[in-house]
Amino acid sequence: MAVGTSGQPAKASGRYRIGGDLPVDRLGYGAMQLTGPGVWGDPKDPAEAVRVLRRAVELGVTFVDTADSYGPFVSEMLIREALHPYADDLVIATKAGLTRSGPDDWRPVGRPEYLRQQCELSLRHLGLETIDLYQLHRVDPQVPLADQLGELALLRQEGKIRHIGLSEVTVEQIEQARAVTPIVSVQNLYNLADRRAEPVLEHCERHDLAFIPWFPIATGDLARPGGPLDAVAADHHATPAQLALAWLLRRSPVLLPIPGTSSVAHLEENVAAAEVTLTDEEYEALSRAV
Repeated sequence: MAVGTSGQPAKASGRYRIGGDLPVDRLGYGAMQLTGPGVWGDPKDPAEAVRVLRRAVELGVTFVDTADSYGPFVSEMLIREALHPYADDLVIATKAGLTRSGPDDWRPVGRPEYLRQQCELSLRHLGLETIDLYQLHRVDPQVPLADQLGELALLRQEGKIRHIGLSEVTVEQIEQARAVTPIVSVQNLYNLADRRAEPVLEHCERHDLAFIPWFPIATGDLARPGGPLDAVAADHHATPAQLALAWLLRRSPVLLPIPGTSSVAHLEENVAAAEVTLTDEEYEALSRAV
């Protein structure tokens, strides 16, 4: 599917105000895949990574999600190289709470002094004075949640972060966190083929919290030839991945999908999904397919 005539198809995804005061276009970009294999080290083609980031903004993307652990710090530094000084409407979200010792190795660390250190490093690597959305990447089971969120609350009071979010949490953990400090977003695994986080999404809808689905494009067997996505995709001249994103955008106004890629061509395909409008019948058919 071609990029829309507007030149900025991401604008068709609609707007959402994170925390009530931070407007973003709902279809964003996730920067995890800008690193090397296993989300470790530099990308094979750093110049292409820079082109992807710049093209995302050209296409109307105003929400970029990353983390200190992507690389580590490789993704954040590429974002600064490609986009700094940042446009006034660009919101960069990052995360801390997972430490790395090698490719595909992720270990939660939520000690307050560690979270503070990582925030300071992210500010430096991104070239920011304030991080608009700072997310606890994982809850560390070895550290009281109140201590982890309490440190983020202190950083917020100091003006180093604007809003606090969570990642991979239950409804109970969200409520525990909100008892410590205001929470504006949740980032959990969720897509058309895997909706186990549905109770968390419904909770976010009730409380107007942004829900940022990671791994948003997974379609699995749904995308097989002759599968449930085939006929709808043909009607829209769209790909299964575009339909998966269009379904997310239709599913809830609090959903902010962040498809990631290291290719400009794939980026353009993903962002064009914002211009795919599903009928009620198509949306229900896709919903029932799983």
